[in-house]
Amino acid sequence: MKSRETLIRLKKFQVDEKRRRVSQIEGMIADFQRMSVDLEREIHSEQERAGINDPSHFAYPTYAKAAIQRRENLTRSADELRIQLEDAKSLLSEAFEELKKVSSSTSAIRRASAPKRTPGNRPISTVSA
Repeated sequence: MKSRETLIRLKKFQVDEKRRRVSQIEGMIADFQRMSVDLEREIHSEQERAGINDPSHFAYPTYAKAAIQRRENLTRSADELRIQLEDAKSLLSEAFEELKKVSSSTSAIRRASAPKRTPGNRPISTVSA
């Protein structure tokens, strides 16, 4: 029975670890989106300050060009993280299903090994008088 309890603890740990990974990826995506929005505001303010909105213009601000590149990199990274998030959610689902299987088999074994009881909640006597 001890090995089953250890197995259940291991499966719970794996589920918790997968949950943390999903949460971590979601946090990173949210951070990247927030930084991308901040960069977008900075780009617009720099364009307004310079009075030039065309990135191909020779006098377009260098800071705005760099911010556009950084924003594109953040967007690309967020897209890649979304793919990783789907994989992590799939792994979490699999780990949870494994935990349910182990837990349900342990419950079935416990029920099978428990003493039989009568409706009055008394153990069934195996010896008849």
